[in-house]
Order: sequence, then C-alpha cells, then structure tokens
Amino acid sequence: MRTLRVGLRCDAGPRRGVGHLVRCLALAEEFLARGADVTVFGTVERLDWATAELAARGIPLLPGPDSAAELVAAARRHHLDVLVLDSYELDPAGAGALRAAGVYTLAIIDGDSRGQVADLYLDQNFGAELSGLGSGAALPGPGFAAELPGRLLAGSAYALLRDSVVSARPPVVPPATAVSRPRVLAFFGGTDAVGAAPVLTRVLMATGHPMDLTVIVGRPEIEAEVDDVAPGRGQTIRPVPPTTSLPALITEADLVVSAAGTSTWELCCLGAPSALVCVVDNQHESYTRVVRHGLAAGLGELPELTAGGVAGRAARATAARTLHGLLSSPQRRATLAARAWATVDGQGRARVVDAVFDAVRAAAVPG
Repeated sequence: MRTLRVGLRCDAGPRRGVGHLVRCLALAEEFLARGADVTVFGTVERLDWATAELAARGIPLLPGPDSAAELVAAARRHHLDVLVLDSYELDPAGAGALRAAGVYTLAIIDGDSRGQVADLYLDQNFGAELSGLGSGAALPGPGFAAELPGRLLAGSAYALLRDSVVSARPPVVPPATAVSRPRVLAFFGGTDAVGAAPVLTRVLMATGHPMDLTVIVGRPEIEAEVDDVAPGRGQTIRPVPPTTSLPALITEADLVVSAAGTSTWELCCLGAPSALVCVVDNQHESYTRVVRHGLAAGLGELPELTAGGVAGRAARATAARTLHGLLSSPQRRATLAARAWATVDGQGRARVVDAVFDAVRAAAVPG
C-alpha cells in the first residue's frame, strides 16, 4: 500500500480552546508512526507552544478551508486520502462532499453529529457506547437518513491521547499516600477560555486545608486574577504558563482539579485522582457520566460557582467541602484513581487508526 496522505482539520485559540487540536495531534502522532504523510489544516491563534508541538513533529500547519467546496479543493490539491474533521464550526455538508469526492472522512464528534455524513464517526466520550448504537453501528443522528454507511467508534476505549501522555502512564494504579500538604494541580484547557482558574483557586483556598497549589494560567489576564487570590495558612499558590511537561505535573500531583473536557481522558489514563468542573454546556453529559461512575469527583458547573447571592455561595461551599474531603482522605483519592486508570488504557488512537487503515485497504480491493 502506498503512503497514506492524511489531513486533519481543526482550530485552536483563546476563544476556541485547544481540545480539538490536542486530540488531532494524538491522531497525527499515530498516523506518523504508521508511515503516513500528515498535514494539519486550521488556525492556531496565540498559542506558540501548540505551533511548536506541530513543528517538532514535522507536521505542516496550513490555513483551514471552511466550506464544503473549499474542503474538497484542499483535499484534491494536497492529494489527500483521508481527512479528519474536528470542529463545531465547519459547514456540516463538508463531510458528505468529501465522501462524494472519494476522500475517506472521519468526523470527531461529541454527542452531536451536526448532520455530517462521514465514513467514520468517533465519539471518545465515556459512555457514548451506551447510546444503543454501539461501535460499528450506523449513526442516525440529526439530519441523517435511517441507514448510513458510516460507522461509529464510541466510548473511552477510543480516547485520543498524545505520546507524552501514553508514555507517562503508570504500569499499575498509583497507591494511596497520606500527606499533610497535598500537591494540587489546577488547569482548565490550554487557554482557560472561560476563566475558570481564578474561581477554582479561590474555592481551593476556601477549603482551609494546607496545600501546595500549582495553577496553569493560559493567558496573562488569568494570571493576574490568580495572583490576586490570597492563600491561607499552610497554603501556597504557584501560577505557571502552559507547558509540555503537563503529564509529569499530573503524575506528581496528589489531586488534580480540571475542566471536564478532553483532558479528562488524559487524567484517567495517568491514574490521577481528579475533581472536575463542567465549564461549558457541551461537557455536561460527559461530566455527568464520569462523576456518576466514580471516575472523578464533581464540583458542579462553572456558572453555578460564579453566581452571586445565596445560590453562588452555596455552590462554592459545596465544592469546597468536596475538595476538603479529597485532600484529607488518601483512600478517596486512591479509589478515584483506580477507577479512572482502569477505564482509559491509552490505546484508543491505535484502535481508531486501525479502523481507518482497514477501511482504506478494503476500498482499494477491486470488487
């Protein structure tokens, strides 16, 4: 089989966040390891570390086509065999147009297919396979006909994780450790587009529990707000910029506080005891499932934690109590870590790329 030419269409920036780019980067690493030629199409705004990650792997970053016609033109110009679409903003008709042009199309979705007609769909969220469709089933979805050729790969068995995460996965579940000053890591995506870090820093300090807190600050204005938070007795706060050493920081922490986005699967793979916040609406279903099944503790939804009046104070107090319980109980942390570690094994991207290669090979066989 000749060298497969793969394109990945995604965007990242202060408003969009980096989740789409991070999971496409994980897929790109796997395609590269299989000998494919890989190009990323899209806009990466004000994220030097992200563009450096692409450059370090020799992955070209080209402007992103948006319309169906532009996607087809780009695929033809670059002689693509496969195009991965990971965006909530692209024209949904693009997937069908690519298929009609003979380009194998993988649409990465989060519960809602947006009417895309792709060859393969990936929903890596925990519990997505419980929808009744199951891996390999036809995907009806909004705007779909009753039966489609597209397959659905669903659930955390297909979680897309980068090399740096998979290589840091511990061989066994991290043991319970009693510490008087837990090391806490807080991060909320590559840019913290919704400004969660200052809110959760204040909630963590409100626990009154001693801790050494490291906060990833995605933007200067976020860092300024975190700097304004006064630690209590036995508490320290250390803001740091986004770093490629995040997997190491996660494995070194006694507790991680994060948004319920794509980083959830990184935390699970690394066996990190975690407390999650639902920061945007499209995280709600996945957040609810993960918390219900005990893979992480739940701190509520960001709008509740930022609300004024009695309701806001009550939500913040509840979150602080949850965090205090985790900080003071190594057994609670160990229980979360064990369930999380057993749920995501780090092989998801290999399973996805296997499915792509199998389909492309099958299509190349006459008859």
